[in-house]
Amino acid sequence: MKFKPTILDRYIIKKFIGTYLSALLIIIGIVIIFDISEKIDNFVQNQAPFKEIVLDYYANFIPYFINMFSPLFVFITVIFFTSKLAANSEIIAILSGGVSFNRLLYPYMISAVVITLFSLLLNLYIIPPANKGRLEFQEKYIKKKFLNTSRNIHYQLSPGEFVYMESFNNWNKTGLKFTLEKIDGHKIVSKLSAESAVWDSTKQGWVLYDYYLRTYNENNTQTIRRGDRMDTVISLTFKDLSSRWDVVESVSFNDLNEMIRTKKMRGDKMVKYAQIEKHTRLALPFAAIILTIMGVSLSSKRKRGGIGVNIGIGITLSFSYILFLRFSQMFVHSGVLPPWLALWVPNILYGFIAWFLYKIAPK
Repeated sequence: MKFKPTILDRYIIKKFIGTYLSALLIIIGIVIIFDISEKIDNFVQNQAPFKEIVLDYYANFIPYFINMFSPLFVFITVIFFTSKLAANSEIIAILSGGVSFNRLLYPYMISAVVITLFSLLLNLYIIPPANKGRLEFQEKYIKKKFLNTSRNIHYQLSPGEFVYMESFNNWNKTGLKFTLEKIDGHKIVSKLSAESAVWDSTKQGWVLYDYYLRTYNENNTQTIRRGDRMDTVISLTFKDLSSRWDVVESVSFNDLNEMIRTKKMRGDKMVKYAQIEKHTRLALPFAAIILTIMGVSLSSKRKRGGIGVNIGIGITLSFSYILFLRFSQMFVHSGVLPPWLALWVPNILYGFIAWFLYKIAPK
């Protein structure tokens, strides 16, 4: 089968991409209006400058929103203009003219692949730095300052090196009942204890107050050293203890992999948010291909109820996909499924639905 682009291919691609972009512009405008009405009190009360609202918040909000609801826009786009083709008997004319259903899908799939690559580009390179500006703006003008209320904080900083804090207050950058232990196999090498540990941003390290340092030699005898103050640098920073969970949205893909590795080693429960973010970035763009096949198969047959029926079904299925994608994150937090599988389950399930609709579509 030859896949040389024809007038019909260019017509469908133009309709697909054009309708997709038009839907994006309309929905983005509506969402921005509603978002402004919701947050206008925060902007006024916190005296947010107009320039920062436009450039730091909404300019960075748009790529994030486009990517989040891209599957919805793709599905509605395909349903809308394919239903119009079917309602005008154009699909019947195309198939009757000797064009197979598979060949009809060709321009749709080209458009879907372009949107998929566009979404991957947003996810991997554009959205993370944009999210950084958006989250910083929200932290400054919309959300309350993050307060770390965790207690009994345990981390493994490196193999055999463990840190503990009874509590940490990110307002004064102070941890109470600080302990740093170094262990070699089953033998403790040293134990550093302090009543408090204060983060020094100029030295990028911790200042320990009222400390005890116990060092154990080979015959299991210990040497104790006490002091009022000690400066120490460990691979745990103030940022590690004072960041919201959604900071993973602003991290580049390479740094995200490094974050996952570090948090796994530390035993940090925040690692699940990083894993969810990583696999969502990879899985979400491919929904465009799956939902395109579903949309064409579903709307290529003329229905008695007209376009409205197909659009209603399309909106229901696309919203259910987005809801299921969010719900699948619970499988990660509960430990039911590994992150890579949980975030790909919606694509796998809807892939089977797309295959079924394709099989029963009029050929």
